[in-house]
Amino acid sequence: MREHSEYGPGEASEEPLVRPYVIAQGRGRSDTVQLDMISVVIAAKRVEVDEVALEPEQLRILELCRRPQSVAEVSAHLDIPVGVVKALLSDLLNRGLALARAPYTSKSPVNRDVLQAVLDGIQKL
Repeated sequence: MREHSEYGPGEASEEPLVRPYVIAQGRGRSDTVQLDMISVVIAAKRVEVDEVALEPEQLRILELCRRPQSVAEVSAHLDIPVGVVKALLSDLLNRGLALARAPYTSKSPVNRDVLQAVLDGIQKL
């Protein structure tokens, strides 16, 4: 009797195949945070991370987001569907482990008070 393999003929992988909905605990999108593909995400600095409480993919996201990344870039780098990345990022944002913002556009009004408030918030981290 032939054993069932999770890989096709001639395929091999260092990591086992895991369906995306398992990674995101059955969620295909973010529950509470509205992110789009060009939202910029960065890992929060000076925050202790309980690695046991996070999924391995969330730890990989935090590592990748030491520098600002768009949601689409995170998805591409980690080869995880965008919807799953959004769900995982939602958890990280809600725990204060990451920060996100909409990308700046030339149509976005920039106000000195808003910039100062953002700077003050970042310095508190």
